[in-house]
Amino acid sequence: MTFFKQNSELLPERRGVPGSVFDSPGRGDNAFRVVRRGRRFGRFIKLRFRHSVFVLAALFLTYSATFGFKVFFNGNMDSNLLTFQEVQQGSSNVVKPQQESSNVVKPPIKHRKQHPPCKVEFLESVNDPVEPKNFMNFTQFSLEYIDKEDKPFGTNMYKPRFGGHQTLQEREKSFYAKNQTLHCGFVSAPPGFSSTGFDLDEKDKTFMSTCKVVVSSCIFGSSDFLRRPTKKLISDFSQKNVCFVMFVDEQTLSTLSSEGNNPDDGGYIGMWRIVTVRNLPYEDMRKTGKVPKFLSHRLFPSSRYSIWLDSKMRLQVDPMLIIEYFLWRNRSEYAISNHYDRHCVWEEVVRNKLLNKYNATAIDEQFIFYQSDGLTKFDPSNPNNPLPSYVPEGSFIIRAHTPMSNLLSCLWFNEVDRFTSRDQLSFGYTYLKLRRMNPNSPFYLNMFQDCERRSMAKLFRHRQLTPPAVT
Repeated sequence: MTFFKQNSELLPERRGVPGSVFDSPGRGDNAFRVVRRGRRFGRFIKLRFRHSVFVLAALFLTYSATFGFKVFFNGNMDSNLLTFQEVQQGSSNVVKPQQESSNVVKPPIKHRKQHPPCKVEFLESVNDPVEPKNFMNFTQFSLEYIDKEDKPFGTNMYKPRFGGHQTLQEREKSFYAKNQTLHCGFVSAPPGFSSTGFDLDEKDKTFMSTCKVVVSSCIFGSSDFLRRPTKKLISDFSQKNVCFVMFVDEQTLSTLSSEGNNPDDGGYIGMWRIVTVRNLPYEDMRKTGKVPKFLSHRLFPSSRYSIWLDSKMRLQVDPMLIIEYFLWRNRSEYAISNHYDRHCVWEEVVRNKLLNKYNATAIDEQFIFYQSDGLTKFDPSNPNNPLPSYVPEGSFIIRAHTPMSNLLSCLWFNEVDRFTSRDQLSFGYTYLKLRRMNPNSPFYLNMFQDCERRSMAKLFRHRQLTPPAVT
């Protein structure tokens, strides 16, 4: 290694770099020539690099224009993915810098299939409606209900239940249309046990015992807003003679009060008579809702007719017009609409599991049980089907409180009590088994079109304060 002087200091020579030539013996004349060549070489390298970058960029853009690529913007990645073709074509989804905030791109909304209402030939008005002569002359038998159970001897695991402890043998016998005593909710606990639930104030029970025609609904767990019937469409006759009852729990009553909906001195909010239910019988709010939905003949023991509508609906037709059209005119004792999209229980099972509506294992257990007891697939090509659909849209039910109607309601409730709260899974099985076991006892059920249901009530979405628990 050689050294050269700089400021009286000896520094090591670095070969191969321009600085090493300054003090190299015999090369002073060529020093600056070497430097200039180095600069030219650097400029040449820069030019070649820029050219290469330009070529690569051109190739990349050509490839992207052919096969497409995704451009990411700040915010929600899923809603801001654009292909290069969309950018070139000036897609309306591109957010431009000068665009007003009101035009900010929103994620695409998946629209539900539309199911519009259809025209229903109701009477023009209600003027002292008269029940047709002998209308209630349907299949006659007497029903009594099990109202209490004794604790089984020698067991410490007994727990009282609102629906009681119906055995499979008792269940099988209950399907016969004959004089009988059967389980139908409201089973009291033995002495020493607490109430099984659905406790009502005595003043409410007294009021409910006077009702002859009832429109009822319920809100439990603050799952909905209070939808009042459209009063201007309800006749004076119905406002005076029909009971409009809304069952709520204490949580819902508190929520309604916080929103300014407080019952008056008579217990009314608008046309709804508010009835507070204490000590709910089930943890599953949907299953609790089946009590007033199915058991109106037990809650209103003197009533001849009842109409049930889910709390997500607002009634827009006079209830007496509804009874006249769906029951009296068709001589039916029970009316419910078919499902707007599905008609086979197999389809309903798949849909419930796909949307996680209930525990999949529980659904499978119920479905396997039904298949083993004779449930078959719905065949739309069969003109002899006992129903136009085996899956109902159960949010609107019109009933005459006849023995067969009351029996179906009890049987349907018992299936919900035993299995899942998804009542659309059990309706077809319950009705078909009832018909099969009573071939000589006619039951006049009117399954009407879903578009007719939509003409009677305005549909809203549920209000969910918390995600529903899967049980």
